[in-house]
Amino acid sequence: MNIMLVLLIFWVRAGRLVEAKELIGRMPMQAGPSIWGALLSACRKHRNLEIAEMAAKKLFVLEPENSGNYILLSNMYAEVGLWKEVDNLRDLLKCQGMKKIPGCSWIEVNGKAYLFLGGDTSHPQAREIYMFLEALPEKIKDAGYIVDTSFVLHDVSEEEKEYNLTTHSEKLAIAFGLLNTGPGVLLRVTKNLRICGDCHTVAKFISKIYGQEIIVRDLRRFHHFKDGLCSCGDYW
Repeated sequence: MNIMLVLLIFWVRAGRLVEAKELIGRMPMQAGPSIWGALLSACRKHRNLEIAEMAAKKLFVLEPENSGNYILLSNMYAEVGLWKEVDNLRDLLKCQGMKKIPGCSWIEVNGKAYLFLGGDTSHPQAREIYMFLEALPEKIKDAGYIVDTSFVLHDVSEEEKEYNLTTHSEKLAIAFGLLNTGPGVLLRVTKNLRICGDCHTVAKFISKIYGQEIIVRDLRRFHHFKDGLCSCGDYW
């Protein structure tokens, strides 16, 4: 069983999703949510919608109240412009009485915790935070950053998508931390959902350009950003 799990992890990380799916089918016991969840996340990373649909359907049965699985598949549909399928999943969520959980992040600075919601403008330093984030893409583009608007669910213009990414709660929390701490201070951020791919990329560039270590604890794992790299190896 341990050997099979090692092989599964290897194939998933290598993008060999067909082999991973076949291995799950040969397991001596029924695969649980963690295994199907890992396959679904890998499908998102490697853009395999066919296997993602199969993994998601398994998770809908195993975790009927976990809206995150619906949202992840919905995001994949949105990436390729399948808006009818996106609407169908939203309708399914509504019929089952589930709602998308609002993204929120919190950070502790000088012994005090600060909470940020996605798109939050209520913080006293909101103007300063947003000015920092609006200027950030140009700074990190020189280091190789390319904005990935596929992580925005809504069918809107590219300009609106880029703005929506800017307002993600983890970016607001990290920006607040940078603005209110000195060089070399470790930033610790906690998010109630899985960190988005673009926010993950931005955090890596921030750690490299600003020389700032950042730890983000999301729904799945700890991410330790340092010198432009993440401890998860870009797989989570």
